[in-house]
Amino acid sequence: MDSKHIFGGVIAAFLFGFVVLYSSRRQKIKASEKTRTKKKLKSSGNGVCRSNFAGNTDVIIVGAGVAGSALAYALAKDGWRVHVIERDLTEPDRIVGEFLQAGGCIKLAELGLEDCLDGSDSQTVFSFAAVHKDGKRSAMSYPSNASGRGFHYGRFVQKLREKAASLPNVNLEQGTVTSLVEENGSIKGVLYKTKAGQELAASASLTIVCDGCFSNLRSNLCSPKIEVPSYSVGLVLEDYNLPYANRAYFILKDTISIAYPISSKEIRCLVDVPGPKPPSISTGEMASYLKTVVAPQMPAELYNAFICAIDKGNIRTMPNRIMPASSYPTPGAFLIGDSLNMRDYVTGGGMTVGLSDVVLLRDLLRPLNDLSNAASICNYLESFCVLRKPSAFAINTLASTLHTVFSSSDEDPARKEMKEAFFNYLSLGGVFSDGLMALLSGLNTNPLSLVFHCFAMLAYAVGSLLLPFPTPKRMCIAARLVLVGSGIIFPILKAEGIRATFFPATMPAYYRTPPVQSTGHRETGK
Repeated sequence: MDSKHIFGGVIAAFLFGFVVLYSSRRQKIKASEKTRTKKKLKSSGNGVCRSNFAGNTDVIIVGAGVAGSALAYALAKDGWRVHVIERDLTEPDRIVGEFLQAGGCIKLAELGLEDCLDGSDSQTVFSFAAVHKDGKRSAMSYPSNASGRGFHYGRFVQKLREKAASLPNVNLEQGTVTSLVEENGSIKGVLYKTKAGQELAASASLTIVCDGCFSNLRSNLCSPKIEVPSYSVGLVLEDYNLPYANRAYFILKDTISIAYPISSKEIRCLVDVPGPKPPSISTGEMASYLKTVVAPQMPAELYNAFICAIDKGNIRTMPNRIMPASSYPTPGAFLIGDSLNMRDYVTGGGMTVGLSDVVLLRDLLRPLNDLSNAASICNYLESFCVLRKPSAFAINTLASTLHTVFSSSDEDPARKEMKEAFFNYLSLGGVFSDGLMALLSGLNTNPLSLVFHCFAMLAYAVGSLLLPFPTPKRMCIAARLVLVGSGIIFPILKAEGIRATFFPATMPAYYRTPPVQSTGHRETGK
């Protein structure tokens, strides 16, 4: 190993020791595992519960995507009576949400939903190939023999819906929620239109909104600050010949692209197109852009399949929306999933964050037997926003950092050096690449680990510039690099919430305990 790598390793090792010395362990949520008595309800015969709960619903869930369906199943398994209202129950067709990181697979198993990944030609992914300029490559495997899964989004969601609807205390209904119903400062339910156009009201003690990135209800429950720095352009690649099976790609060149298998014969490729407005598909501008700008940056084994996919014309776009979690306490209502928090698609971590939130919310509700006291439940669930920070912070911050670094122009020498240093850091292997993969995949949720790797990469970049002989020009670039790097990292940390992330014990909500309740409601059949 040359002197540059040694210097970077020494700096990184020092920072690692400092982090280990002062890091504190997360306090685990202790929720009682009491058995609930479940209410007997009639089934329609096709697995979907059609019983009219008529005011006996405990929880309304708006949206039956990944988070909504998983939450419905988890809460119903614990005995809660759940009414799920989904705008469209036909199989969805999306270009994102088709890769579940290793941490998300673990959360899915914790919910008892791991079998939803089977039987739909989903593909196991054991490693990533990071591809940079001049043919540079670096292979990164998941630590601890973990793996991710690629699949068709619609097939996965339908399996989750079927699993939730198979429970007798779940009422899964197609309808469009138009508004929340408020009474005396508390949310009492929703107004919605059925598939037939009939306007109905549904009531419940708790309404959970998880209707996705285009939510029309989030503005009632939070102060959304949505940014759209770029667009994702999706294509499906076929007829390829890969040198390694079960591998996904990070293509980190002049543009950012990711590619991963979604079936035994298909690879989903997502290309990041910066700017507020992508080239037009209808006029052919997008096809031209993909062929002239993006295609030359594709790995050789994907190039022909990429060109063929463009020629087939099935090009789709989706805005890359970023929104920090900023909900405010609302008695009787709650936000979760992409309705609450969105991040850059580049790490594929969105569903992992969503499923982590589902597990956390389920565990917080487990000690309860009655949700009717909206004020006390709202006060108690304020702890959710603090307790979710570690798992969400690492994935959100790493996604924003990766996108900001690699979507920037090479005209600034400092940013160019930062790209090179980031890729070379990944190539170091050992604790460096394994540590980043653990964070990226949701296997490691320690915020201090991410901070360590961010500043270790910065130290590595500076060391690479100054060794073996620091020149005035290199020193200036190094100083600029530190300023640029800090300018990227610190605003992201601020947006995520420094106090809640690193000092959760200083937050009053951290210590919230379940409200004292009688056992009457549970005994009558919840």
